[in-house]
Amino acid sequence: MFTGLVEKVGTISRVSESSAGRELRVESDYSDLALGESIAANGACLTVREFGAGWFTVAAVATTLDRTTIAGWGVGRRINLERALRAGDRLGGHFVQGHVDGVASVVHIRQRDDALLVDLALPQGLPELMVLHGSVAVDGVSLTVNDLPAPDILQLSLIEYTLRHTTFADLAVGDRVHVEADMLGKYVQRLLKESTWSLEQ
Repeated sequence: MFTGLVEKVGTISRVSESSAGRELRVESDYSDLALGESIAANGACLTVREFGAGWFTVAAVATTLDRTTIAGWGVGRRINLERALRAGDRLGGHFVQGHVDGVASVVHIRQRDDALLVDLALPQGLPELMVLHGSVAVDGVSLTVNDLPAPDILQLSLIEYTLRHTTFADLAVGDRVHVEADMLGKYVQRLLKESTWSLEQ
């Protein structure tokens, strides 16, 4: 479980293929990692396999590669990092599982006063889970749904602090990003579908 509050931005320094999947070596200044712990990389929950001074490795299996953009990550790419939530930690964002629900495309970016507005085209199945002013995780960052200007468009409003402390300053039209819908919304949708199915039987 995560909060969507990015702790660090890491840089991929090596990419390789092994029996564990697509292995990534990430440069970061974490100093107290543990083998087997969970870490969110751009919102995708991965497992720390090895670590040393200023680096750690993770691996993405085939199913993860199918559901994320990790297959296209190369050396030099910057990624948002967050370690798993500990009992007693402040919950400043929202409950994030690190399970990517879909990949969205950046279709429009514009500055409006002191915020950067970013429009994302959502894949099938995600628009109905978006609620105006509700929570959403994009590339592992807990954000508020600023607007829903079209049936399949999610608009974000990014403040200067977020741009400085995440990879969002690098965003460009055409980029693909991970989206995780709010966990509560997903459970409500599932329960409603089950109720409808039961009534039809």
